[in-house]
Amino acid sequence: MTLNVVDSSAWLEYLADTTRAKLFASAIEDTDNLVVPAVVLYEVCKKVRRERGEDAVLQVAAAMESGRIIEIDARLALEASRLDMPLADSLIYATTSMISATLWTQDADFAGLDRVRYFK
Repeated sequence: MTLNVVDSSAWLEYLADTTRAKLFASAIEDTDNLVVPAVVLYEVCKKVRRERGEDAVLQVAAAMESGRIIEIDARLALEASRLDMPLADSLIYATTSMISATLWTQDADFAGLDRVRYFK
């Protein structure tokens, strides 16, 4: 089985049930193989809190925590520091690489990288 990491923008599509949500549904709904970097939890909850309030954040966090949360530790921070990407993207991609997962994304910053399933 392949582990899946879903980036923040893909989570937001899924949670808003947009027309693009179906692109990410299989990765998100396979909770046995879902890995959620803590920085993704932060980004998604920050946006949901701003737009929909605290009750929505609690529901979203519970859904995201159905996967395995990967905390930011020294090893992950050092790995991410090697990448020429913005902070959150570095942490997301370093997490993906360290656990040999597949990253599901619509963020062009990840297009063409190994282990990335990019949807334009």
